[in-house]
Amino acid sequence: MNYIGSKYKLLPFLKKSILSVVGEVQNKVFCDIFAGTGVVGRAFKSSVKSIISNDIEQYSYVLNKNYIENHIDIPKKFKYIEMLNNLPLYENGFIYKNYCFGGSGERQYFSDFNGKKIDTMRIKIEKWKNNSEIDNNVYYFLLCSLLESADKIANTTSVYGAFLKHIKKSAQKELVLEPALFEINENTHKVFQEDANVLIKEISGDILYMDPPYNERQYGANYHLLNTIAEYKEFTPKGKTGLRDYSKSKYCSKNHIKSEFENLIKSAEFKYLFLSYNNEGIMLVNEIKQIMSKYGKYDLFITNYQRFKADKNENRTYSANETKEYLHVLEKTI
Repeated sequence: MNYIGSKYKLLPFLKKSILSVVGEVQNKVFCDIFAGTGVVGRAFKSSVKSIISNDIEQYSYVLNKNYIENHIDIPKKFKYIEMLNNLPLYENGFIYKNYCFGGSGERQYFSDFNGKKIDTMRIKIEKWKNNSEIDNNVYYFLLCSLLESADKIANTTSVYGAFLKHIKKSAQKELVLEPALFEINENTHKVFQEDANVLIKEISGDILYMDPPYNERQYGANYHLLNTIAEYKEFTPKGKTGLRDYSKSKYCSKNHIKSEFENLIKSAEFKYLFLSYNNEGIMLVNEIKQIMSKYGKYDLFITNYQRFKADKNENRTYSANETKEYLHVLEKTI
């Protein structure tokens, strides 16, 4: 999934840096408290005692319930996928009516056919769950598969802040549900959907990895349609883009971020704290250092990173092609 702030390409840098500080992690609890798509938690899933994964967004909760919390094989997983791919189309679902041109005449996030197919699969998955034909493990596996497969044929420039006027080539392809395969291991893991500053007071562990929003872009707006598919409850979409109500993070606010971040650090019952941030974030390097240094031994790792361009096919000029990615480190003593 194309995702703002994704750490997928930075995983070698992150793992090497974290391991150089922590050392052996086999018996340690690793918390990814702003998990997003969960790539960092997934990278440590097989090597730590357990993962605690959290994100306030519904789509992230679904992804991580599958990729992190699911750890035992699902015997009939391919059968479910095949059944969903071959259902007769439901003609009047919520996605088609509100986010396809043939349904609303206003929005074109998906082709008409794919919008109907998303509705068809989503309704069937929910029906299976309500009828106890599938358990939670299968439910989140199928929902995760649907979110990722739908994202591949969305008529957007990677985020859902807007749709394209004409259906692009990738969005013209028929939606084919592909299985979101997860790593199998013996350890159990926990996934939450809470405000990070609330959850931090309820958990403890060894390694806390923090990857909060860097700027004023709200993830609830940029990925609102994935939340809509994940939750699949009717509401009245707002405006040209069909927004839903969404929670606004204080980490996206210049007025609140520093106090919110310090409260998180102060409340954390973890020995090792790592913060991913970059040189274009709201907080400056020295501000972060000043806050973290109050609570123990501080260090910093730096690497260059290619900028994420959500609208790379549009005419937009960027000030730089690369950003500096910082990994702030705190070995907490108080």
